Amino acid sequence: MLPVAVGCSYNACKFCMLFKHLKFRELPLEKVEGELLRVRGLGGYPKRIFLGDGNPFGMSTEHMMGILELIHKYFPECNDINMDATVTNIGEKSDDELRLLYENGVRELYLGIECGTEDVLEFMKKDHTAQEAARQISRLKRAGLIYSAHIMCGTAGAGRGIENAENTARFLNETGPRRIINTSLFIHRRAPLYKDIEKGIFKPATELENMLEERRLLELLTCPVDCYDGFHDHLEVRTRGRLPEDREKMLMHLDEAIDRERERAESWVAITA
Repeated sequence: MLPVAVGCSYNACKFCMLFKHLKFRELPLEKVEGELLRVRGLGGYPKRIFLGDGNPFGMSTEHMMGILELIHKYFPECNDINMDATVTNIGEKSDDELRLLYENGVRELYLGIECGTEDVLEFMKKDHTAQEAARQISRLKRAGLIYSAHIMCGTAGAGRGIENAENTARFLNETGPRRIINTSLFIHRRAPLYKDIEKGIFKPATELENMLEERRLLELLTCPVDCYDGFHDHLEVRTRGRLPEDREKMLMHLDEAIDRERERAESWVAITA
């Protein structure tokens, strides 16, 4: 992982506290070069590099080209450069810029899609609609770039997990990500979303609901996925595999976890009754 920026250029999602204390800025090329020299001095010769921090694709194309030139200078065998991005980042770049970045080694972008339900995206203050995300993903694919998706169970709140799973599956089947990273919604007490919970505007889903949402999603995904990785912040449950090859095994794994969580919830109700 090569640090090239600090923070997130958007930084307005209701649920996210990762970068709220940081102002987005590009790191000087001299600092990036210093890190490349340090790694080479330690005997490292990476063939794959991930650019950090929050969404480096928000950098100007000119600055990113400077970084790519340095990478190729010190690690000429590296032609697999990946990073996080937002849908807006893609829209800010022309088709020619997207092709230029691909021609210079940028390969895969990880997009914070979160879900495929339009009113949820608006409520969570994402920087895109599902329709706009699909359009921008189509543009980056035409340029040769690969897209992988970050999604989150629980974003629609209590009682809407199955609906959200169905909308998200429809979106992913349409856009065809290489990888899917699925986490459950984590709510920080300082996040803007927490204030909505206190006001009764948003009711969080339970972890059982989140697992049922994930199960429905896995049932409905028809697009081939090289790596699906689903995990939950408050449960020791992780579901990984390829789709469609590992679907049944993944569903069985989730069913076991769902049964355990149901038993735990029922025991808690009995104890507190």
